[in-house]
Amino acid sequence: MSGLDTFNAAQGSYFSFELEGVSLGYFTGCSGLASELSVITHKTMSTGGNTVEVKYPDRQTFTEVVLKRGFTADTAVNDWFDKTVDAGEDVDRKTGSIVVLNRKLDEVARFNLEGCFPSKLSVSDLNAKSGEAMIEELTIRHENLVWA
Repeated sequence: MSGLDTFNAAQGSYFSFELEGVSLGYFTGCSGLASELSVITHKTMSTGGNTVEVKYPDRQTFTEVVLKRGFTADTAVNDWFDKTVDAGEDVDRKTGSIVVLNRKLDEVARFNLEGCFPSKLSVSDLNAKSGEAMIEELTIRHENLVWA
């Protein structure tokens, strides 16, 4: 059976972040689930004497992942960030997972971030005149992205 026969599109509206299998909560935005190969171009001569460019895949790189959610009183994300700051170069890299859920909150996809650590934690600007909710933003660096 081909993948088209069983395809069910995940909406992507509901997802959570897990760290070593422990949920750090639900998030409302996620960006940066991407990997890219750099390309090496090798110029050579064909048997006919023409210059030919041959391209080869090289090093794989990963973009930073940014998670957003409404600010909560839960300190799990902040605690993880503080432990990373305290560890410095001896940071304990973890496996994190972006878990995509359907409307019934059943898992439909999982993206594992191997060797990850938080590199930035911020909240939106505070403005007494604004009626907007505070947004917490977590930036994560990682060594590998696995679509599980």
